[in-house]
Amino acid sequence: MAATPPETMHRKRAREILGVSPLATAAELRLAFREAAKQAHPDRAGGDAERFREVVEAYRLLSAPKITDSIIQPPATVAWPARTDTFLNITPLLALNGGELFHQPAGGRRLKIRLPEGLRTGDTLRVGAMEFEITVRSDGEMLVRGDDLWLTVPLEPGLLAQGGRVALDTPLGRRVVWITRKAGERGLVRLVGQGLPARGPHRQGHLFLRLAAQISSADSAAKTLRRRFAAAWAA
Repeated sequence: MAATPPETMHRKRAREILGVSPLATAAELRLAFREAAKQAHPDRAGGDAERFREVVEAYRLLSAPKITDSIIQPPATVAWPARTDTFLNITPLLALNGGELFHQPAGGRRLKIRLPEGLRTGDTLRVGAMEFEITVRSDGEMLVRGDDLWLTVPLEPGLLAQGGRVALDTPLGRRVVWITRKAGERGLVRLVGQGLPARGPHRQGHLFLRLAAQISSADSAAKTLRRRFAAAWAA
């Protein structure tokens, strides 16, 4: 049997890089890897060879079975307690700025939890006698990849084609961005140092803006009329 290669990365750090929780399924792990690898690939704008290497290493570590999984098995009669109350799901905005969160553990009293800024997936937070492991989940507008924030912003097609300076209202507040023609073609802008703040062993992250062409209200109205006409003609 081939010797298992030594781990150069801790599993906790691997989860941070892919943005997954310790309870992530194999399918969730593959999805997170594909997304992280696509964004970190050095051939893409904002990509980085070292970050891409870390993404690949993190996936290999988390997808490989642990040695103890095949050696130590609990007796079938032992009922292991559920650990759902040891995990705390937070939004990217709470990870960025911190704040207050109410949490109701199963069978326990409602807790008011004060979150510090800069939390990452895999960090632990002690509240009284309880210790929670943090999971940062996408809220539909924004997601976290390692130390970085990712946000999709709609822009006029003309601005994407010609480039220019634009003020964007985002969930993070107003951001003034200079968009080059190259950035408009690639659909990606990196704002250095505007991601998750440095905290403990974590570095200062960046903010990545995915640029999407915005459909004007006139175009939307015209498409609606065309669909109605087609439906009436087919009736």
